[in-house]
Amino acid sequence: MRNRTVNKSGAVAVHGIVGVMVGASLLLASCTVGPNYVRPSAEVPATYKETEGWKKAEPGDNLQKGPWWEIFVDPQLNTLEERVNVSNQNIAQSDAQFRQARAMVQAARAGFYPQVTVGPAVTHSRGSSNIGGSIPSGTVSNFILPMDASWEVDIWGRIRRTVEASEANAQASAADLEAMRLSMQAELAQDYFQLRTLDAQRQLLDATVSAYQKSLELTKNRYASGVASRADVLLAETQLKTTQAQAIDIGVQRAQLEHAIAVLVGSPASIFSIGITPLEMTAPPAIPVGLPSELLERRADIAAAERLVAAANAQIGVAEAAYYPTVTLSAAAGLESSQLSNLLTWPSRFWSIGASVLETVFDGGQRKAVSEEARAAYDATVASYRQTVLGAFQEVEDNLAALRILEEEAQVQVEAVTAARQSLAVTTNQYKAGTASYLDVIVTQAIALNNERTAIGIFGNRITAAVLLMKALGGGWDVCSLPTTVDCGDSNGKLGRLSSQYVR
Repeated sequence: MRNRTVNKSGAVAVHGIVGVMVGASLLLASCTVGPNYVRPSAEVPATYKETEGWKKAEPGDNLQKGPWWEIFVDPQLNTLEERVNVSNQNIAQSDAQFRQARAMVQAARAGFYPQVTVGPAVTHSRGSSNIGGSIPSGTVSNFILPMDASWEVDIWGRIRRTVEASEANAQASAADLEAMRLSMQAELAQDYFQLRTLDAQRQLLDATVSAYQKSLELTKNRYASGVASRADVLLAETQLKTTQAQAIDIGVQRAQLEHAIAVLVGSPASIFSIGITPLEMTAPPAIPVGLPSELLERRADIAAAERLVAAANAQIGVAEAAYYPTVTLSAAAGLESSQLSNLLTWPSRFWSIGASVLETVFDGGQRKAVSEEARAAYDATVASYRQTVLGAFQEVEDNLAALRILEEEAQVQVEAVTAARQSLAVTTNQYKAGTASYLDVIVTQAIALNNERTAIGIFGNRITAAVLLMKALGGGWDVCSLPTTVDCGDSNGKLGRLSSQYVR
């Protein structure tokens, strides 16, 4: 009767201790040390300088989301871009890194829960017969089925800040994945349009070679008739062979671009090829630029840099939590018996419960150093974020300027091509009439060819600038695409259920 009374009183006492500890932990759980995150400021201009004089976007003119490259209306480019999304190895690497960061979030969240271990064991021992006293000399068996649990009470928010940092890092990794995807897509588009520009130049050179062959035949006939000199024939042959060499030389650049595209789409260069398709001499599509303030939400690299600031801010709280004591609740229970047949009986039970408080009283300045390191790391990420924003605006302005200037240059170059063609026609007629030398024809032919090649190069540069502008504007991506459990307008969003677009 006495044992029963003692056990009952002990149970009441244990339950009281547990209740007090749980209540205290819940009361103090709101004490989260460290600064709460506030998105750092960045200087944002009111308008883009290089859009002065441009047509303002209408309310319905929005940057295309998703497959931004479709704005160029090129079926072959569309097919290649889809292959990049599936087979590019740089994207695959970034995707794996994101999944790694996502797993680290779950690992950090595990700190909210107690750690429970089970360790059944059996021992057989025999005491020495030469030792006196009451120690038995026979074989002794011991069977034990224990269960241990320990739980760190997150009073000061160390675990919460750790989870917060992991979530922000995972969001940054998700943004890095999208930045890498856009980078590979834009690189493919640049290589593709450069390749088509070379095809257009090769087409021009092939047509020029045909024209020069006719000129050579004409000159030979005039030489046979005694009208032209041997020097004229040699000049015609020299010009023809020089132009043929230029056409052949384009093949080197084209092959290298084709190989680069093969790598981007995840294909061995040996089995990949693209048919010859000359670039059409048409203006690039109109691209709605929007307001500079929207760029902060469009660029994945800016989002990644901002999320790293949030992670560094949370690490300050983790460092400051080390100044406060660590409270741990522990419990053990199980069954123990010297006979296996009695192990699962009620008298074999045992249990214990307790709490511990650990406080570091001297560490040689380690905690202070770690705290200062965390604050310095935060300052570094803020500077990196602001530098990323500045670089983003520079890229937009650079490509806006390129498009504007190249458009003016293209108009002038078209006039130069027209004048060169007219000059060539006049000089050729003068040569046939005997009023001009063949050297004059050679010079005007070279001028006309150079101007036409320059015109093709300018149109290729305009398309490339349009691709780079789409990349600078974020390619239609939006910060709302980041995995989050709150509204995308909240810069303090937490990582929640991940969208299927981040799962391969």
